[in-house]
Amino acid sequence: MRPGLFIGLLATAGLLGCGASPSPAEPASNPPAIEGEFTWVEATVADVHDALAAGSLSCVDLVQGYLDRIAAYDRQGPTLNSVIAINPSALDDAAALDAAYAASGLTGPLHCAPVLLKDNFDAVGMVTSAGATALDNARPPDDAFSVAGIQAAGGLILGKANMDEFAFGFVGSSSMGGQVHNPYDPTRGAGGSSSGSGAAIAASLALIGTGSDTGGSIRVPSSLGGLVGIRPSLRLVSQDGILPLAHFQDVGGPMCRTVRDCALLLDAMVGFDPGPGSGQYNEPTTRPEDGATPVADAASYAALVGLPDAYADGLSADGLLGARIGVVRELFGSNADVIAVIDAALQAMVAAGATVEDVTIEDLDSITSYSSVSRWEFRDHMTEYLESWPSDEDGHLRSFEAVVASGGYENDSLIVLVLDAASGHTREFDPTYLENVRERGPFVRARLQAALDNRLLDGTQQGAAYDVLLYPSVLGLAPSAGSSPSTGSNNRLSPFSGFPAVSVPAGLAATDPALPVGMELLGREFDEARILRLAYAYEQQVADTPGLGRAAPAYTPELTVPH
Repeated sequence: MRPGLFIGLLATAGLLGCGASPSPAEPASNPPAIEGEFTWVEATVADVHDALAAGSLSCVDLVQGYLDRIAAYDRQGPTLNSVIAINPSALDDAAALDAAYAASGLTGPLHCAPVLLKDNFDAVGMVTSAGATALDNARPPDDAFSVAGIQAAGGLILGKANMDEFAFGFVGSSSMGGQVHNPYDPTRGAGGSSSGSGAAIAASLALIGTGSDTGGSIRVPSSLGGLVGIRPSLRLVSQDGILPLAHFQDVGGPMCRTVRDCALLLDAMVGFDPGPGSGQYNEPTTRPEDGATPVADAASYAALVGLPDAYADGLSADGLLGARIGVVRELFGSNADVIAVIDAALQAMVAAGATVEDVTIEDLDSITSYSSVSRWEFRDHMTEYLESWPSDEDGHLRSFEAVVASGGYENDSLIVLVLDAASGHTREFDPTYLENVRERGPFVRARLQAALDNRLLDGTQQGAAYDVLLYPSVLGLAPSAGSSPSTGSNNRLSPFSGFPAVSVPAGLAATDPALPVGMELLGREFDEARILRLAYAYEQQVADTPGLGRAAPAYTPELTVPH
């Protein structure tokens, strides 16, 4: 759906003019909640389930409320441009969930949780455009594996979120959806590439959302939107049905306003996928040509990844008590606002019982000098994806070359990179590519593991091991719209190692308006449960501390006109 058609769809559905929205030049104050009345701003899965149990809300009511907020704020008001398309069956799906609830209660832990998918996740009945008008008719016949898991847990697909085209970049702009704006200050950008998910979830245009991360595309917009964003360990979440940028680094993950909601969403997205496109191998690489063998079955998968019964079950408000945090000062950059917020967050962790110490990652400059493999893999992986279903019914393009020839995109930088890579060796003989898929992983993993273990590479133990490494998710604040944020090389550690990383809202910078600052917690492979436990404990520790943790953006308050 092209941008010009979005308002037409909402108007046809009767979704415009349903609520007062603030001027984009003036932030508005959130009206006080009426006791017993459900509020959409900052709502959680638990809030929804409590309201359903109390009989004060139906799933149809909930979905309609989010559609109203999208109509009021996404192409009007602050003009966030965060949503590309609405699921045409969203209200019907909500009615079906209401009927199921009336018959037997909750259908799962995500019952009636409206989810915005980044528009590179497949969902039946919807286009997967990856933000490019070249693919505005691409309708995959199946749900992505993770999307099917979300729906099996009771989640409801509300629509598709805007993104940097082909999931490449941090600006947050596409030919399908235009430039995404930051709900904390609409003159600024939302980061990328999961920009639409970041802005929409920050603005409470949906309950929860998904993103994909090749080199920072979940964590960067989560940081700029005051969200919890999880880049899971490579191999934990199936890559099936996510339009790829580079399988060697790609992974999908949750983007939410709270840690618990992200844990619930991660629970729904994980699982063994026997399909050939899952990317789930026994070895820490996604290259079968280098000896990686597929995981055999669900039991083997669970054993490999240490799958808990539920990530959400491991959350505890006292999770920082006795925790050890390794702080990587070399990754702090020079922005005084960012550093001040992170330092205040560290003090709060100490107050909650954590030990916080500075740690050095050996050969950090060498780690960050490696390259992303996007330029070498995108052409072939995109073509494989487009050829995975016939174009007889939807007429979608079937190859990278056809997309390039169509001109239906604005992201020339990726195309130039890919064409430049293709003009030399094929990737299997390109020395830089081979260095990054064969040497990079073992090199980076060894050094991050040593830092987490608090030892030198020669084996010398420096002290007790750390639970996580911590550093700013982004080195600066949200930039002006159309610009890329100052990400530094912090975002590279997780994709270059395959280790998981979670961006957590550290707090708000003392700017006008106040802007979010995120801190990244990086842990050992498949140690998501520990990272989430620490993140949740921090969230609870600072819940009532001004300036720390998350606060709702002022430009997208509760709608005040009743329906």
